[in-house]
Amino acid sequence: MRLPLSGCAIGTLLAALALTAHAANPAAASAPAAVAASPAGDPLDELLRELAAHRRGHVAFTEVQYLAILDRPLESSGELLYEAPDRLEKHTLEPRPETLTLEHGMLSATRGGRTRTVELAAHPQLAPLIESLRATLSGDRSALEQVFSTRLEGDLAHWRLRLTPRNRETARVVKEVLISGEHAKLQTVEIFQTDGDHSLLTLGPELP
Repeated sequence: MRLPLSGCAIGTLLAALALTAHAANPAAASAPAAVAASPAGDPLDELLRELAAHRRGHVAFTEVQYLAILDRPLESSGELLYEAPDRLEKHTLEPRPETLTLEHGMLSATRGGRTRTVELAAHPQLAPLIESLRATLSGDRSALEQVFSTRLEGDLAHWRLRLTPRNRETARVVKEVLISGEHAKLQTVEIFQTDGDHSLLTLGPELP
């Protein structure tokens, strides 16, 4: 069966793809000033190297989705597991059990004993966004900047990465992605959609 991919479902998936490191205590940081050039090297290159060094992550998460059609936000929580190069498992425990698994370009969703699967290549407007986030995790700046305009704010101890889609198809769905953290410890991922909906994923604490 085909799995319908709504904007918020994609936002959730993309946020989860940012899981690569030992998560710090969750905190939504205020917007820091733009990073100045570093004598030791380019700050974005340094950040990507730190992120790429982590091959596995397992953390708790909380997520809030703000949808224009609802009077109140949707809240959920559970666990995220990432294994390089491309396996992701998102286990939602509350308010109802659900598992999303991404591997080798296929996304499967299991709920109530039923599993649905979709090939991400069937969604060309979203595939570049997913692949470019994967490029962030692997430290491939060239691949990242083929799809996103990037702006790094703060410093490695307290940073925020702003990603704005260059790809026209992707830009029809996603307006901006904000990822914040400390060194290789990701704290929050926020997805802003062009229809006004957005989601906030907070990572932490680390799990065994």
